[in-house]
Amino acid sequence: MAVREILAGMPWWVKWVAIPVIALFVFGGLITSIAMVVIGLLFKVLVFVALVGGLIYVVRKFMSSSSSREDW
Repeated sequence: MAVREILAGMPWWVKWVAIPVIALFVFGGLITSIAMVVIGLLFKVLVFVALVGGLIYVVRKFMSSSSSREDW
């Protein structure tokens, strides 16, 4: 409740502009590093999915072509 009482007497720009800017300045490095970890993880997941999908495609293509050779 003390924080609300302190902020109640402040102008709107202090609450909605100055405090978030200070928070970004102080915690900006932490926010950036967390965002980079999340983006890097998503990229690795996408690469993994693409490689597994490519492997499945190649194996199915090879299996279908080898089975058609056995029919000859």
